[in-house]
Amino acid sequence: MKGEKICIVGSGLIGRSWAMIFASADYNVVLYDISESQTTSAIEDIKQQLHNLEKRGYLKGKTSADHQFSLISPSADLADALKGAKYCQECVPDDLELKKKVYSQIDELADETTIVGSSSSYLSCSLISEHLKHRNRVTIAHPINPPYYVPLVELSPAPWTDKSVVEKAREIMTEIGQAPVTLNKEVIGFGINRLQVALLNECFRLVADGVMNVADVDTVMHSGLGPRYAFLGPLGVGHLNADGMKSYFERYSTGMTRTTNSFGPNPVWSLESPGAAQMIKELDEMFPLDQLQEHRMWRDSRLAALAKLKSDMNELNK
Repeated sequence: MKGEKICIVGSGLIGRSWAMIFASADYNVVLYDISESQTTSAIEDIKQQLHNLEKRGYLKGKTSADHQFSLISPSADLADALKGAKYCQECVPDDLELKKKVYSQIDELADETTIVGSSSSYLSCSLISEHLKHRNRVTIAHPINPPYYVPLVELSPAPWTDKSVVEKAREIMTEIGQAPVTLNKEVIGFGINRLQVALLNECFRLVADGVMNVADVDTVMHSGLGPRYAFLGPLGVGHLNADGMKSYFERYSTGMTRTTNSFGPNPVWSLESPGAAQMIKELDEMFPLDQLQEHRMWRDSRLAALAKLKSDMNELNK
C-alpha cells in the first residue's frame, strides 16, 4: 500500500530494478548494501534510469520520475533498512554460504511481521532458510532479469513457509505490476530455469553437432518461437495451433516423440565440452565483451517497448 516501507538487500542490477518497481507503486524503498559507496553508485544509476525511462515513455506507475526517485533512499545499516518494513527482497549473489549469512542477519533484525523474498535463481528456499528462527516468513521470489521489463516472479516456498506469507507475497507482486506464479513444491531451478535449461541444452547440441551456427539458432528463437511466446506460453500456443490440445496430441505426438528420442544425452556445460569454444567465439564476435553494456541497453529498450505494447493491449481488452 502507498507509503509503506520496502527493504531491498543488495544494490546490484537486480536490486536496483526491484527498487524502481516498488517506487513505481508508491512504496517507500530503502536500498541496502554493505558499503555507502555501493549504495551511492546504485542510487545515481537509478536516477538516470528513471529519467531515461520517462523521456522514452516507458516509466512504470502514474507518477513522475522525480517523485519515484524521491521514494528511494540508500542505507548501509541493515537494522535501519529493515525496521518497519512490510516486505524485504533479498538480492545478493547466488552463493549458499553468503545467503545463509545474510539471512541470519535479516532473521535477527527484521520485524516479526516482515515477509522476506529471495531473488535466488537456483538455491531452494529450504536450503536458504532451514536454520532460521523465523523461517516460516521466507519464500523464494525469483525475478527474471531484467525484472523492470520482464514481470514474471516465481514464488517457491519451503515446506515450512506459512501459506499466508506466500499469498501475501503474491498480492504484493500483483499490486506492483509483476506477474507472480506459485510453485506447489520445490524443484531445482524452479519453473523458468528448468524450461530455459532444456532450451539451452538443445541450442548447445545444434551448435556442437554442426547443425546450425549460433546466429541462426538465436534467429530461430527471436524470429520464430519468441514472437509466438510473447503473449501465449508453449501450451497455449499448441492448443491454438491445432483444434485444441487433444488434437495437438493426435497430430504431432509421433513426430514429437521421434524428435525427443533423437536428442541423446544432455550436454555437459563445461568449457572443455565439444562445441563450447565455438559457441563462445561466435558470441564474442556477435556481442564483443567491451560492448556488452551497449547491447544490454539495446535489449532493455526493446523489452520496455514490448512491455508497453502488452500493457496497452491489456488495457484495450478490459
